[in-house]
Amino acid sequence: MHRSLRRAACALAITLATSAPALAAYPDHTVQLIVPYAPGGTTDLLARIVAPKLSEVLGQSVVVVNKPGAGGALGSAFAAREAADGYTLVMAVESSHAVNPNVHQKSSYDPVKDFAPISNLANVLGVLDVSGSSDIKTFQQLLDTLKAKPGRLAFGSSGSGGYSHLFGELFLSSTQTKMLHVPYKGLGPALVDLMAGQVQVVFDNLPSSAGFIASGKLRALAVASPTRVKSLPDVPTYAELGYPQLNTPSWFGLAAPKGTPEPVLDTLNAAIKKVLAEPSVVQAIEQQGAVPDYTTRAQFAAIIVRSNEVWRKVVSDIGFEKM
Repeated sequence: MHRSLRRAACALAITLATSAPALAAYPDHTVQLIVPYAPGGTTDLLARIVAPKLSEVLGQSVVVVNKPGAGGALGSAFAAREAADGYTLVMAVESSHAVNPNVHQKSSYDPVKDFAPISNLANVLGVLDVSGSSDIKTFQQLLDTLKAKPGRLAFGSSGSGGYSHLFGELFLSSTQTKMLHVPYKGLGPALVDLMAGQVQVVFDNLPSSAGFIASGKLRALAVASPTRVKSLPDVPTYAELGYPQLNTPSWFGLAAPKGTPEPVLDTLNAAIKKVLAEPSVVQAIEQQGAVPDYTTRAQFAAIIVRSNEVWRKVVSDIGFEKM
């Protein structure tokens, strides 16, 4: 072998020998899972269902860290700037990674270019909530009230530009009604004020509302679901009510900062596959009104791209003024 070729071969062997153990050792310390919303919302609930079992599979602690604000933008932008080493993960959900970037003139992060998709975790059904003490008992009564008192009622959201905000705008456009928008730092606080009567409507995800609906503190008027929900047999779907454009569940997945090593991403994807195959995890997710949904990395990447295209069109079609 030529001397230069021998030197190159030796260098390659040394590189492989020194790098392989580092990759094989992942993870060797605590992993942080960023939730870009306040505690109590759907994103937070799903993260806390998955994190303990993911810790078991990986053999290291996975700690949930809430960084709410700006409809998921603050926490997502924070995660995008963290080291791409597999020790920072982020809940990449439809609100923060498809809706939010398309309602701002200039987003602080790119949902496609700044992240490495790992897997979807669950598809979450949506629900239209009013307070359990509200005089409004049905979807039609809500429409009648909104038409009789345009702009007098208010709906709370997880923040300006978030999924629940833009879904509310789509609802108003579809039903040709008006409501005041009140942004919060997450759906958890919005639900608290809904029950207290500070706002009259919240477009939530079923997991964070299910317990309050069961206890009578909230009343569900409609669900975004292919079929009626078993736990809410008397609540019609948006499609049944004549609004199929409002009837699509939202996705909740997991991503890492762009540039995270491929072997680490593969390790995490394989770990998520094991986690979502655990009966206890499946049961916990389904009890929250969601459907577990493992995907390959490529499949989840395609979901994010396609969803951005959909919401970009929605923003344009409803004439939403970008912030």
